[in-house]
Amino acid sequence: MNRSSLFSVILTGAMVMTACTPKEKPAAAMTAETVAAVPVRVIPVSKTTIARTIDYTATIQPFEEVNMAPSTPGRVDKIYVEVGDRVQKGQKLFLMDRTQYYANKIQLANLEKDLARMDTLLKVGSIKEQTYDQMKAQYEVTKTNVDFMEDNTLLEAPFGGIITGRYLEEGELYSGAPTPSGKSAVVTLMQINPVKVMVSVSEQNFPLIKNGMKAKITADVYPDKEFTGRIFRVHPTIDQMSRSFRAEIEIPNGNELLRPGMFARVSIDMGQAEAFVVPSNAVLIQEGTNERYLFVVNEGVALRYPVKLGKRFDEMVEIAEGEIREGDNLIIEGQARLIGGQKVEVVK
Repeated sequence: MNRSSLFSVILTGAMVMTACTPKEKPAAAMTAETVAAVPVRVIPVSKTTIARTIDYTATIQPFEEVNMAPSTPGRVDKIYVEVGDRVQKGQKLFLMDRTQYYANKIQLANLEKDLARMDTLLKVGSIKEQTYDQMKAQYEVTKTNVDFMEDNTLLEAPFGGIITGRYLEEGELYSGAPTPSGKSAVVTLMQINPVKVMVSVSEQNFPLIKNGMKAKITADVYPDKEFTGRIFRVHPTIDQMSRSFRAEIEIPNGNELLRPGMFARVSIDMGQAEAFVVPSNAVLIQEGTNERYLFVVNEGVALRYPVKLGKRFDEMVEIAEGEIREGDNLIIEGQARLIGGQKVEVVK
């Protein structure tokens, strides 16, 4: 057989095979007809009553703190307390040099006598009333100075508490300059029963935060203990940079377990609210982003809804924002391999 005849035989065979082969369906039609529905399990979505709280971190602070210092520089004559001493309101803390105080007190006594004599002379008409008024004014100024120096040379505790700092020794000069601790004081007094925490609250909660609201406080140093406090002061302005305001929480501390400087976690009770709470495993996260979403079934098709999460409750999580509605069929099994718009089959 020559080369021309061999080519004719091959061509004829190819045409016969093409004629006998059935025509293939288009790829799109094949996908639509052959892709099976994904089996999933669902639960109906419903609202649940939850305890609404907002959580913060804070630092324990003394309920009151004062850096005790005289009004003017001078020598420290006597210090009656040490760091760690507990003092009562009105108890002596320290005494400054009183040389000038005693001199003014003697001057006041002399003026008092002179004023009494001039009062007698005024009554009998021996001096002018103007002279008497000048002497009386001098006496009152001196008396004011004496009273001021008495209060500012012997300093007493303005409230009961504990001494947390002593910065000078007896005989040293108080100059008013900050000490190595950064305090311009002779001693520091703190009230640690109760204590308080201060939290910065988002401005959106400003209408909700009220005096008297309760809060739960925990400290990492006491993992098995929970303390109860109450809001006693809400600051009236919003910080324009952070868009937040401050709230102060009083915490009873009878056993003095909490100390200023401790790290604390604060949970403010906002009352109860109705919210959607779903199993946490029903919520997926978009890879490479922080976007959360879930799937619901509608007429045999999986619909993808982006959501924002709220508070967690063990294996459940609150849906704070999203398009889900009461009665939606939420997919809780089989959702990991779904895409939006895919056919699904609900199984028991």
